[in-house]
Formats: sequence, C-alpha cells, structure tokens
Amino acid sequence: MKPHRKPTALRKPTNFPVENVLTGLNAPRLLALGTDLEQLHFVGCELSEANLAGLRFEDCLFERCNLTTARLGGAALQNVAFADCKLLGVAFGACQDMLFGVHFDHCQLRYASFGGKKLAGTRFAYCSLAETDFTNADLSGAAFMDCDLTGTIFHDTRLVGTNFTTATGFSLDPEANDLTGARFALAGLPGLLDKYGLVVE
Repeated sequence: MKPHRKPTALRKPTNFPVENVLTGLNAPRLLALGTDLEQLHFVGCELSEANLAGLRFEDCLFERCNLTTARLGGAALQNVAFADCKLLGVAFGACQDMLFGVHFDHCQLRYASFGGKKLAGTRFAYCSLAETDFTNADLSGAAFMDCDLTGTIFHDTRLVGTNFTTATGFSLDPEANDLTGARFALAGLPGLLDKYGLVVE
C-alpha cells in the first residue's frame, strides 16, 4: 500500500503588471473584458449577485471585492486568490472541477458551499466560514488558520491531514468524516465529542 503524499499547495498569485490591476469594476465592466481572464488583479470591485457563469479566471487575485451571492455556474477558478473579500452564499461547488484551485485570506465566507470540490492543500487564513458547507469535499492537507468554523458543515468530507489547530467553533463527527492524521489543538477536542454529549473539563 502506497503512503499518502502530502498535497502540494498552489503558489498564490501576487505579482501583476501595472496594466493588469483593475480597480472598482462592476459586473458589466468585468464581463466586457471577455471570457478568459488571466493574471488580473481586481481591487475594490462591486460584484455582488453578478452572473460570472462560464468565465475562466486563471492566476487572478480579488482584493477587497464584494462577490456576495455571485453566480459561478460552470466558471473556472484556476489558482485564484481572494483577500479581504465578501463571498457570502457563493456556491463554489458549481465551478468547473478541472484545475480548480483557490486561496482565501481574511474573507467572509458565511453560507458559502464547496460541495464535492477537491480542495486538497487549500489554505484558509483568518476567514469566517460560519455555516459554510463542505459536504463530500476533499480537504486533505488543507489548513484552517485562525478561522471561525461555527456551524460549518462537514459530512462525508475527506479531512486527511487537515490542520484545525488554530480553528475555532467547529463540530466534527469522526464517524461521518475521514479524519486520518488531522491535526487539532487540545482546546479543540470538544468539537470532536459534541455528538456523544461528553463534557471535557
């Protein structure tokens, strides 16, 4: 039996030509750029409820953008980073699976859903993921760094080697998820025992 290899994390896009930094776009202006969007840095864009279905984003960074309930049906997110963004209610599960890769720093992801997505090695840092849905997702080797996971749904989720050491608020059913090698701080152990009604003192 082959040993599990640690998933390699994508290199987050950070450097962009000056002409590729786009500030304050709304949905019509973004859509006017075309369907294949590569190595673009979007800053302060208002894209709430925008229909971004079918677009392909590659090596892009969204910074301080509002994408609340944006529609991503059939969209391709290929190594796309989000920093200080509002992504409430976004259905990432509707994105294309091929080359799907995302990064999240200081983002609001409440009510977002990642059902069935392959998120191996994904890094969530300083994010609010309250009531986000990870049903049937693969989070092998992912990290939730200083994230709020209150009410977050993990069911049939692959959490092999996932790092929860600085996450708070989570409740995980060890019988409904694969937690092999997952990492927890001692203070987080009650989140694994909720279903048993045990009290940890």
